[in-house]
Amino acid sequence: MSESGFTFIYDGECPFCNHFAELLEIKSKIKNITILDGRKNPDLIKKLLRKGYDLDKGAILLRGDEIYHGSNAINLICKEIIHPSDKLLKILSLIFKSKERTNIIFPFLVRARRLALISKGVSTSLT
Repeated sequence: MSESGFTFIYDGECPFCNHFAELLEIKSKIKNITILDGRKNPDLIKKLLRKGYDLDKGAILLRGDEIYHGSNAINLICKEIIHPSDKLLKILSLIFKSKERTNIIFPFLVRARRLALISKGVSTSLT
């Protein structure tokens, strides 16, 4: 985990999640962020699942001892994006800075992830 920063955990097999994570890492200008593919970190995923955080139901964001999951993770990380150097990331950050919009849109994103994984022939479950 990043020292006094963020750790963003996503599903590396999901094309949407993967692209968002790449944009965060390269274009967001967020300092002290670590990006982890949950599929490459099964021990961490199992530990988080035991605490009730299922990556299958949304990204996970760690900040210190705090854990944010799903729409809360996306909302918080988008609030941290100030001057992104990518137009798509700017649009996404503007949309998801609103907790209300994030809560409305997020369930559709989870469904889109499931459909994308099924169409690729990849398991939707990470455990």
